[in-house]
Order: sequence, then C-alpha cells, then structure tokens
Amino acid sequence: MPEEVLFKTEAMRTRADVAEYLRTVADKLDGGGSLTLTAGSDSVTMDPPERVEFEVKAERETSKGASEGELSIEFELEWDEGQSGGTGDTSDLAIE
Repeated sequence: MPEEVLFKTEAMRTRADVAEYLRTVADKLDGGGSLTLTAGSDSVTMDPPERVEFEVKAERETSKGASEGELSIEFELEWDEGQSGGTGDTSDLAIE
C-alpha cells in the first residue's frame, strides 16, 4: 500500500524537550483528545481511536565496514481510518 506523508519534522532536541513532547502526546491520548502536530506552516490533526496498534522498535543502522552506527528508538501508533476500536496483540510491554 503506498504511503502518503501527512506531516514530518526532524530536528535535534534535548532529552527534556523530547520528554515534554511525549508527555503532551500521552496526556492527549489519556484524555481522549485529538493530536495536532504543527511545525512552521505545516499542521495536521489526528484523532486516534480508543484502541491503536502500538509498535516500539530499537534499531542500529551501520554503514558497510563501519564499527559504529546510528541508534534509534521508534514509537508508532497505527490504526485504520474510521476505526473505532479493535483487537490485536495484547502482550505486555515494559519500558524502564
């Protein structure tokens, strides 16, 4: 299925800044509200349903022959448009 990017921003941030963004997302999800992402003149509002697919991925990207690479942690929420709920893998996830 082709992917259409609705919003994207990428910038260096402090750990404290990232934590504040994540807290805002968590508060919006917990309160059942929509999320509006804004950067400059770009903006998108999304309204996640009560149940979403939640993916957490840790990666190491290395160049051929390089001994060190780039590390990343990705958090993704995914749902079908018009989805109001749903089931999925309910295995426990712990983040410490």
